[in-house]
Amino acid sequence: MSSVSGTATVSARTAVSRSWKAPIALYAFAVIALVLGFAVARTGTSTFGLTTPGDLVALAPLAVPTGGTVAALALVLAGLAVAAHALVLFGAGRRVPRRLVAVFAIVFLVAFLTWASAGRTIPVTGLLIGGLALGTPLVFGALGGVIGERAGVVNVALEGQLLLGAFSAAVVGSVTGQPVLGLVAAMAGGVLVALILATFAIRYVVDQVIVGIVLNVLVTGLTGFLYVKVLKSDADLFNAPDRFPVLPVPGLSAIPIVGPVLFRQTIIVYLMYVAAFAVWFGLFRTRWGLRVRAVGEHPTAADTVGIDVNRTRFWNVALAGAIAGVGGAYFTLDSVGAFTKEMTNGMGFIALAAVIFGRWHPIRATFAALLFGFATNLQSMLGIIGSPVPSEFMLMLPYVITVFAVAGLVGRSRAPAAGGKPYLKS
Repeated sequence: MSSVSGTATVSARTAVSRSWKAPIALYAFAVIALVLGFAVARTGTSTFGLTTPGDLVALAPLAVPTGGTVAALALVLAGLAVAAHALVLFGAGRRVPRRLVAVFAIVFLVAFLTWASAGRTIPVTGLLIGGLALGTPLVFGALGGVIGERAGVVNVALEGQLLLGAFSAAVVGSVTGQPVLGLVAAMAGGVLVALILATFAIRYVVDQVIVGIVLNVLVTGLTGFLYVKVLKSDADLFNAPDRFPVLPVPGLSAIPIVGPVLFRQTIIVYLMYVAAFAVWFGLFRTRWGLRVRAVGEHPTAADTVGIDVNRTRFWNVALAGAIAGVGGAYFTLDSVGAFTKEMTNGMGFIALAAVIFGRWHPIRATFAALLFGFATNLQSMLGIIGSPVPSEFMLMLPYVITVFAVAGLVGRSRAPAAGGKPYLKS
């Protein structure tokens, strides 16, 4: 009898442990693909441009029949959704592997692009380059957010750090004629906002979210005022910084698709690659990272072993501000070439969403930020080629992805235990 009851208990626990969120989401997207492939099928040929000038090998454009390709990919997606269902129902892990979800996402994207580009050409390399360009400042903001939250401080002021970084880079870069000094000034601007956040949130125990929002409003108003009164009145002196030049990596930059996207970039993009790896390595492979994670997870225990919790938080919030400031410099020293009023346009909040989507992990947050940048560029590209999809729907994509992430559809999401909680030493 006890054996039977024990088996029943184990079975009940197993049933409870299964998560059906991912299979349901995959079924929903598979249905969308089936609708595109059969109910609202489009005729013609979809063409994907794969090469750019300077590639070592010129790849011919890939042309595929729109209707047949979308229908075939829709059936593949339906099969993947069924496989995910079976893995949850019968598999030992009770959850859908992330690799299966990644494959599903790529196939769905290809199917959607094929359907949307009927009779048109999508420059794949240009689409990826634009996505990387829009994602670069988000990556720096997300890395700053990861460091701050791993240390226990919710960095809602990322928007202000990006904006003041962009403003500082424009002014100093213009006055000195040196983009490197503009980059340093951008880091200083990000640190300034971060230090104000840390002072109020850590020393004076003010609510971190409220302080962050106030700082965002303050920086937006201040930079907007100075832009109108100073920068616009003498743009040649204060708002005409030299941009960083493109520095192709010999050999690697000539590889088709990959080369133009990753290795024909400016110094700030290359710094992004280094920063993502450095933050990951520092957080999970060094003593510094262990201390940061300790004060963010269990500050009392960290205090008992001699770690100054508030000091550690304070200086790591400053470091996060410096990294976010580099993201601001990308606007004025790379992509735009000048400062404009409110030019970050809410990217700090998207970066904060990337932190959540990436589950407070620097590499995952980097890919989440790049995904948001790709989605933003995709809606612009679809508008240019005359896609039937309203651009407003594509603008919703980053936020829809964030909702899915927070809902747990891409895995369990848990913030650092002491995140947002001030530490008062007893």
